[in-house]
Amino acid sequence: MKVQRLMFWMLLIFFTSGTVQWVYAIPAFARKYKMSCNTCHAPIPKLKPFGEEFAANGFVMKGQEPSRATINTGDDMLLLQRTLPVALRLDAYMQFKPDNDVEEVQSDLQTPYILKILSGGRVSKNVSYYFYFFFSERGEVAGIEDAYIFFNDLFGTPLDVAVGQFQVSDPLFKRELRLTFEDYQIYRTHVGIVPSNLTYDRGVMISYTTPWGSDLFAEIINGNGKKPADEARQFDNDSFKNFALRWTHTFSALRVGAFGYYGKTEELKSMEQNQMLQYGPDATLTLGPLEINAQYLWRTDDNPFYKAQKPDEKIKTEGGLVEVIYAPDGDRSKWYLIGLYNRVDSDIAEKIAGATPLDYESIGLTGTYLLARNLRVMAEYNYNIETEKNRFTIGFVSAF
Repeated sequence: MKVQRLMFWMLLIFFTSGTVQWVYAIPAFARKYKMSCNTCHAPIPKLKPFGEEFAANGFVMKGQEPSRATINTGDDMLLLQRTLPVALRLDAYMQFKPDNDVEEVQSDLQTPYILKILSGGRVSKNVSYYFYFFFSERGEVAGIEDAYIFFNDLFGTPLDVAVGQFQVSDPLFKRELRLTFEDYQIYRTHVGIVPSNLTYDRGVMISYTTPWGSDLFAEIINGNGKKPADEARQFDNDSFKNFALRWTHTFSALRVGAFGYYGKTEELKSMEQNQMLQYGPDATLTLGPLEINAQYLWRTDDNPFYKAQKPDEKIKTEGGLVEVIYAPDGDRSKWYLIGLYNRVDSDIAEKIAGATPLDYESIGLTGTYLLARNLRVMAEYNYNIETEKNRFTIGFVSAF
């Protein structure tokens, strides 16, 4: 009941406040700069290169910041946005799984599937913020996911620092911006009971653009996801930190990258530890109306169940994704086709008795059509090669 009352009052305050613009984060910026959402998105929520540059600049358009966007307080150390950029995103789906057994659900109305509030903007000249709160994610109040303060162009150099909660895989392919219902499975994979994967975690992300055009990223994170703090008000559940490095460079139509992630975690009750190493290449190839994204990762864990008797060999988990996006009219397309292939292969069930297999393989095709810049409908077919099951999904993605 307390959670329901809190949600009610938060919604009431936002809807009745005269200083809030009820628009999606980028449409709020579109109104601010008097530009179309298509300037940054094609289609929502996927970012174009210009949108990525805009976000990387702290949601500020270089050299075009209108004076009307802020309030003149007479204090040169205080920057106040005239309006608070706030957005809602609402997704709803219907699913049909014809191959499910009779005791399993075959059809499902997932309406809504997600409802979240987003906000992002400037705190000061070179400092911005971004967060979103899930009012409902698969029927539950999921709370804060992305939430960070962003320091842009530190010391007058192309050095940026984000502090807060984000996805470890953000420098790779952003899960939140994908156009498919099907997820990027390799990023979500947990090995054994080790809490580390490539989704949400807390820490610091540093990025730097070199004079020759390469982008470098470094992350220092807790390594235990976004679990709530314990009784001692501590978020990390051991004394170790995890580290990730990323390099990427664009050569005309081809962008290539490399990623490495080292983590050490400990179960405090048993004092047993696990060492994890994950690495691999990624690439994006743009050929006219086609965009091809590819990722492959190898991972090893030496003690994923924190047992005193470690496995004789390290547990190996590998896999990746291939995504093909077809936009017949480029950035101005109203409809898109997306193909997505996922694969995860692990030997954990072979080497550790009783361990749940992690193998996953699927292929799918998604069609999506823009009814408006901030509303698109989609239909998706996905075939799980591992279980030989089909899944049909139709729905819509909206932002306002």
